[in-house]
Amino acid sequence: MINGKKIIAVLPAYNAALTLKKTYDEIPFDIVDDVVLVDDHSKDNTSEVAKSIGIKHVIRHEKNKGYGGNQKTCYDTAMELGADIVIMLHPDYQYTPKLIASLSYLIANDLYPVAFGSRILGKGALKGGMPLYKYIFNRFLTFTQNVLVNQKLSEYHTGYRAFSKEVIQKINYHANSDDFVFDNQMISQIFYAGFDIAEVTCPTKYFPEASSINFRRSMKYGIGVLGVSFRHFFNRIGLMNSEIYKTKN
Repeated sequence: MINGKKIIAVLPAYNAALTLKKTYDEIPFDIVDDVVLVDDHSKDNTSEVAKSIGIKHVIRHEKNKGYGGNQKTCYDTAMELGADIVIMLHPDYQYTPKLIASLSYLIANDLYPVAFGSRILGKGALKGGMPLYKYIFNRFLTFTQNVLVNQKLSEYHTGYRAFSKEVIQKINYHANSDDFVFDNQMISQIFYAGFDIAEVTCPTKYFPEASSINFRRSMKYGIGVLGVSFRHFFNRIGLMNSEIYKTKN
């Protein structure tokens, strides 16, 4: 805990058996109270590895629900366990768990309700091996999104995120896609609901065992991201009234 606030790390996993232990071992358990791993019907033994290294809350989907569907289970479970702060950490070791403390303190000290680890602040992305086409794609999409959403994030595509309980409880993330665009829909909802997002420079690693979507999926994701941003813009100026922006009571 930090300032009496319970911190739960959620790990949305798919075929993460080779990198899970390395990720888990770097989690700062002096402040993290619990870990939830959701195995999205992996083809390897991710669930068995998770249990063997001591993760108490291991949930395996009986069929693959997609990246967004995995996160929905993650956040639902964290809320059921009484989390005050939820850290979304990928178990593929692409992001260092050592930044959990920095992200958590921003929320626990009531400075921000949401905090992201950004690969773009500094030179972490290219130094860590991000493919050049993904870097260019990231910069183009982020610029366009900032214009449409009227914000100034350094990137909208990081998978390293921390949320306060209030944010998870308010936004209607169950109305979002079960695919990769879920992440961008969630950012759009957060800003639309009036919450601010802090960013912390985050080193990243690209290597064969780390999960990454291919070029075709990247194009589909990019089109989806632009769709989310235009929908946000049209809702913001009053031309649309989309379901995803209806907050929960």
